[in-house]
Amino acid sequence: MKILQKFAIATAATTLLLGLSGCTGLSSQERSTVIGAGAGAIGGAILTGGSPLGTVGGAAVGGVIGHEVGR
Repeated sequence: MKILQKFAIATAATTLLLGLSGCTGLSSQERSTVIGAGAGAIGGAILTGGSPLGTVGGAAVGGVIGHEVGR
């Protein structure tokens, strides 16, 4: 089970990095929102042991924080 969680986290991080490469046309605030949501999703997944609710909640909180920081 631990191997599956580590694989899921590594896959999420890789997907985030590859997805951010398509963000060249975004404004600074939009980019901060996307980065915050991705980081929040990874953090939420880690803190809740891979719970989908924790991942989505982390993404939402991270997106809001990233949006505010990007102002």
